[in-house]
Amino acid sequence: MRKIYYCLLLFPFLFSCTDNDDAYINKPLAVVVPSNFPELAYNIALNPPTEKGFELGKKLFYDGRLSSDGLVSCGFCHIQENAFTHHGHTFSHGVGEGIGTRNTPAIQNMAYQTTFMYDGAANHLDLQPIIPLTSTVEMNGDLNAILVMMKADPVYKTLFKQAFTNGDITIENMLKALSQFMVMLTSSDSKFDKYRRVETGGSLTTEELAGYALFNTKCASCHATDLMTDNSFRNNGLVINPAINDVGRYRVTELATDYYKFKVPSLRNVAMTAPYMHDGRFGTLESVLDYYSSGVTDSPTLDPILKQNGIVGIPLTATQKVQLITFLNTLTDNQYLTDKRFSEY
Repeated sequence: MRKIYYCLLLFPFLFSCTDNDDAYINKPLAVVVPSNFPELAYNIALNPPTEKGFELGKKLFYDGRLSSDGLVSCGFCHIQENAFTHHGHTFSHGVGEGIGTRNTPAIQNMAYQTTFMYDGAANHLDLQPIIPLTSTVEMNGDLNAILVMMKADPVYKTLFKQAFTNGDITIENMLKALSQFMVMLTSSDSKFDKYRRVETGGSLTTEELAGYALFNTKCASCHATDLMTDNSFRNNGLVINPAINDVGRYRVTELATDYYKFKVPSLRNVAMTAPYMHDGRFGTLESVLDYYSSGVTDSPTLDPILKQNGIVGIPLTATQKVQLITFLNTLTDNQYLTDKRFSEY
């Protein structure tokens, strides 16, 4: 049974839509929890998604004018057909050919998370966009200039009026709209999901089932539940690039125990999101499994799961690697990757 959350606000959704005062209702959007998913983790009641809030957020997400060069939008690095990642780019690219230090993470199933970014620097979707918006190597946006732009745009004038009771064009409302768009991005219709829900099209092959069994014994401790992540922060033994020295979660907490820990990514749509790891160092799933099998490096904060019985890493045979990849391919959700509700055009 799927759970549906309707966040009903304590004010009416009636606004003036046009200059001749034709009325319309800004309806709340239902957040549907698939039956094979855990409960929502994010408190959507703080900023309930609505039809017009979502529409405004989508326009903002794909608007390059939020960046200093007028070209780099959120959607520039978060490409829908690749689960909103920057497929093929090791690091994210920003304005003026600026290069970041991390691979662009996927945007999917945000309502089932409580911290965001590889280091957990944000714990609220209404605030998270500030990080890429103001980063000098990403969008390099000027919030005052963005306000001027939006206030001069007749479409934005209408959408802000429709989406919020006060109708104000503010940075706060802009961020709320972006949050409403992101919180609705749910990927839950892969072949694996249909298998788990016993739906048509969910029959797994013998090889896929073998891979799933291996996954449950070798990978599911971190890539837990049907969300394919436990949303924790872990050190998976990567050799640190000295030129960057990305300290991961430590950057936020300043706890020595968090050195080189990064958020466990979801494996949903993983076949479509190469390259892999927080720094995009691996270009294929085969190279990822080779790494876990024989490349993990020990360190004081290495996750204990990767150091058991005196063995560092996850022992895998060539056959097992093939079976695991066969299973991982069942996590591709083509409906999500092509859903027009989330597309720029």
